Amino acid sequence: MASLETDREKGIVNGEEEEISPVEEVRLTVPNGDDPTLPVWTFRVWFLGILSCLLLSFVNTFFGYRTEPLTVTMISIQVASLPLGRFMAKVLPDATFRLPGFGSREFSLNPGPFNMKEHVLISIFANAGSGFGGGSAYAISIVDIVKAFYKRKISFLASWLLVITTQVLGYGWAGIMRKYVIEPAEMWWPSSLVQVSLFRALHEKDSRKNSRARFFLIALVCSFSWYLIPGYLFPLLSSLSILCLAFPKSVTAHQIGSGLRGLGIFTFTFDWSVVASYLGSPLVTPFFAIFNVFVGYIAVAYVLIPICYWGLDLYNAKTFPLFSSHLFDNGGQRYDVSQIVNDKFELDLAAYERKGRLNMSIFFALGYGLNFAAVMATIIHVALFNGREIYERYRASYKGKPDIHTRLMKKYNDIPSWWFHSLLVLSLVVSLALCIFMQNQVQLPWWGLLFAAGLALIFTLPISIITATTNQTPGLNVITEYVFGMIYPGRPIANVCFKTYGYISMSQAVSFLNDFKLGHYMKVPPRAMFYAQLVGTIIAGTVNIGVAWYLLTSIENICQDQLLPSGSPWTCPGDTVFFNASVIWGLIGPKRIFGSLGRYRALNWCFLGGAVAPIIVWLLHKAFPKQKWIKLINIPVLLGATAAMPPATTINYNSWVLVGTVFNLIVFRYRKGWWQRYNYVLSAALDAGLAFMGVALYFCLGIENVGVSWWGSVGDDHCGLASCPTAKGVAVDGCPVF
Repeated sequence: MASLETDREKGIVNGEEEEISPVEEVRLTVPNGDDPTLPVWTFRVWFLGILSCLLLSFVNTFFGYRTEPLTVTMISIQVASLPLGRFMAKVLPDATFRLPGFGSREFSLNPGPFNMKEHVLISIFANAGSGFGGGSAYAISIVDIVKAFYKRKISFLASWLLVITTQVLGYGWAGIMRKYVIEPAEMWWPSSLVQVSLFRALHEKDSRKNSRARFFLIALVCSFSWYLIPGYLFPLLSSLSILCLAFPKSVTAHQIGSGLRGLGIFTFTFDWSVVASYLGSPLVTPFFAIFNVFVGYIAVAYVLIPICYWGLDLYNAKTFPLFSSHLFDNGGQRYDVSQIVNDKFELDLAAYERKGRLNMSIFFALGYGLNFAAVMATIIHVALFNGREIYERYRASYKGKPDIHTRLMKKYNDIPSWWFHSLLVLSLVVSLALCIFMQNQVQLPWWGLLFAAGLALIFTLPISIITATTNQTPGLNVITEYVFGMIYPGRPIANVCFKTYGYISMSQAVSFLNDFKLGHYMKVPPRAMFYAQLVGTIIAGTVNIGVAWYLLTSIENICQDQLLPSGSPWTCPGDTVFFNASVIWGLIGPKRIFGSLGRYRALNWCFLGGAVAPIIVWLLHKAFPKQKWIKLINIPVLLGATAAMPPATTINYNSWVLVGTVFNLIVFRYRKGWWQRYNYVLSAALDAGLAFMGVALYFCLGIENVGVSWWGSVGDDHCGLASCPTAKGVAVDGCPVF
């Protein structure tokens, strides 16, 4: 047995030396062996896979509407499904039986010990249905803004078709590109190695006293119990500002101290949902990435923004709140979008001219400028610092020999190409029918759909190659909004549908390809991967729209933070940003905001700045090659550090950086054994415990509006003046006039 394992590590299978992986990280992480006799399509996989998919899609959609949304990730499913799989292997009967239509083939509910391939397939089953960024399907936000913000009608059938077709379309692109970015050893997908490491660690034998399963259960119970306090009894602990408490009547103190609507200085949180919202769990993010984000965040939030707001009063910044994702009129009041939308759900140009130009908070406006710069910086940075590597690896993928992992996968029946082609054609046909026969609901013309599909087809391969070799994924969402907003302005839903069918379907394709590579490394049969991803996508998409529809029709004034009761969590911060983007890029159009007719046209220079900055760093690196620190300056990360703001806030970033530094720097350096054994398990347990208590609180108390009222239940309302402007003579309800 030991000799066989040694041979496998050397790349020797059946007495023949195989070509080992040319990528060192892969050689150190992925085992070179395989056992094709392990059962894969078992009852345990179907049961736990569907259950995990249902739970993940339900929780991510449910929490997506809350002020501090929670995203339950694939890692949580990985950790939680292991003890369940082993439990089923112990208690299920192992008797065999036959099913009609399968001839003499025998089946068993319990074909043996719970194995790693089953575990991988369960995780992929659930993860396949996750939307953009690991949450719910991206198209859900389209339904949200139509019903909750624009107060227009969209049928459940149109909503469901929109969700399913945008998800399955990404699967079609992934199928076409699979041969180019999965089989070649040079396309190594760094993020998938994290999953491989975790699977191997979880399947190592544990002593019963210190098992990961026992630790997970204890941490889950603690997380579940604790969230009752900040989530219900003592909401002030979610964002506790010392400055707001010390200076209750100072607008400036509230702007500096508020964690949700200001700079978050001397603001603390004891709520895991605040720590993990928007940026994901800091426990699974490596410290070098946390540090890069931290540097960029400090430069923007604590240097650039204060200078532009208090120093320069850029774009009349003091007339509006310091930090807000809302849109404002020239007087500092909320912009009433309903006044500029006509009966055809299009821009009423005459009403817009009367209403006046749209304004943004300085944080929101500069956020778009930084996004412009980050897009160009990412493309230029990758081309300069990784271009040769990408090109060489892409060439080697055609000229080099298949590595051992690709050869081992040849033992399994591959997925016929026509399966993917059929899915792609079917999803396009249904999408065209949606655009033609329900255009009054989605606004997107048929040629817009074909344009979006063309963009996705063009960009999926290069973006996949960049992700597979550098672990960086350029974000092209603003560019797609910008381009289509110039071509087809005045129609908000058409713009967001175009973005979803184009850029987001491409991003989904990259996510699917990443899962395919994980299955490739773990030697999961390709056809089993196909079934898991497709079934998971359809189940999760259906659950997403079902949960969304229930919340949108049962919670009064959902997403309308001005109309909701004080302390209500159903403020939909992500959808608020999505709605405002539909107004900026779709309804009014970029020409009237960032173009020749707009007040923010100077921000277009950020495109040039983002393109030039990486060139300067690259020239410095070439001029001083011995200064290794120069290459560590990652302009895309620095510029894109605050890309999640808004809806993410300063308390999210501050707490995320702090917790990430503690675990991935201090604990990792001085307690590496503990970190290796329990870090990911703790992250999953915190997510799971919070999710269970959050759902329980809603269905037990939230539906009946049962709450507690005392000074600790005010939440961030103790920083209420943070939403006020500081310009002289601006009168806003509830705010002092300077």
